[in-house]
This record gives sequence, structure tokens and C-alpha cells, in this order.
Amino acid sequence: MAISVFDLFSIGIGPSSSHTVGPMRAARMFARRLRNEELLDSVVSVRAELYGSLGATGHGHGTPKAVLLGLEGASPRTVDVEGADDRVEQIKSSGRLSLLGTHEISFSFADDLVLHRRKALPYHANGMTVFAYDASGALVLEKTYYSVGGGFVVDEDAVGEDRIKLDDTVLKYPFRTGDELLRLTKETGLSISALMLENERAWRTEEEIREGLLAIWRVMQACVSRGMSREGIL
Repeated sequence: MAISVFDLFSIGIGPSSSHTVGPMRAARMFARRLRNEELLDSVVSVRAELYGSLGATGHGHGTPKAVLLGLEGASPRTVDVEGADDRVEQIKSSGRLSLLGTHEISFSFADDLVLHRRKALPYHANGMTVFAYDASGALVLEKTYYSVGGGFVVDEDAVGEDRIKLDDTVLKYPFRTGDELLRLTKETGLSISALMLENERAWRTEEEIREGLLAIWRVMQACVSRGMSREGIL
């Protein structure tokens, strides 16, 4: 299995890739599916239920906020982190949520976002199910998603090792362990960073790689700066 550095160092809203980035992506996937299947206009209400670790520790990890913003079409990479909390408060106080930012529905934070603290779904500790209903109360769409780590999300149709397609990209210098990596550096004379750069070329040009890494570094610096310049509860 090949893993890119951009899979390991992905930009996303904090504080947790499993509890925040993944659920936001899942909620956005659900809303986009409603639109793609031409169901969006018929929806008058949505309910999200969080299970396992998402339900037990969701509030502390920002999961409810992530789900609401994801339903509104926000992406973990580009979401407005400065205005995110204010937007969630607006949803709570108004009782209105805008699916994908275009289709407004009623939404009760107390009733339509359920955190199951002692229930879990079968395939992974980080599970969530989202439901959409029409004006008659009939179910329009129901989907279950699993946030499997690192911000990666699979739905109920892709669970199990036999259904998740691994990246089989052929790398110039494949390795599976730290010992194999060190052996390759000795054999090639390359540093670890230079060897990894050669492997990254399997997906992108060197210019794209360097630009992407600098973008991640800038985001890291901005996060540190934001954290050092604010007051409040950590």
C-alpha cells in the first residue's frame, strides 16, 4: 500500500482528524448525495446520530460543529475557522440550517443531533448515521459513515478490508518498515527526505510537491500564531 505525505499531513479543521475532519466530510458527502440524486429540494428536515467514540467524546472534539458545517457544504480544508463558531450559534438560535448553503430547512440542535454515548455501530468506533425526511415525514435518504482515521471516511457500502481499495501506486523506492527505509538510504546514498521526494513523484511533479508542502507549512504557522494570540478556554 502506498501512502502520500499529503495523506498524512492533510489540512483540516481541528482539533481531531477522526472526530472533526472525518465527520465534516461525511456530512458534506451526505448533503452532496442529496443534491446529486435530485432529492435536495424535497428535504425539510435532517437528523444526524453519532455513535461510539464520536458520541462519547464528540462535544470535546468539535464533532457537532463539524457535522453542522459539513451539512452546509463546508470542507475541512477551506472552512472559515474564524466564523465557524458564530455560524453554529446562528444555527442553534435560529433553528434553521442551509443544506449546501442553498436549501434552508428547520433544524433543532437538541433533537436533530443525537450523541449516543453508550451505543456503537458494528464496523468502527467512529460511526455516524444521517437521515433526511420530506414534508410528510417519509425518509428520503439514510446513510451510515465511518471516520476511520486521518480524516478518511468510508460509507456503509465500503466497509471491510475486501471493499476498501488501497492505493496500489508503484513507488520508486517501496518499503514497509523503518529498517527497510534505512537500508534503501544506504543503498542509494539518498537522505530520507530525498528518497521520499522520489516516491512522491509517483503522484505529482516536484513543483506541485514543493508548493503543496509549503502550503501545509504556512497553515501550521498560522495555527500556531492564532493559538498564541488568542485568549479563552483551551
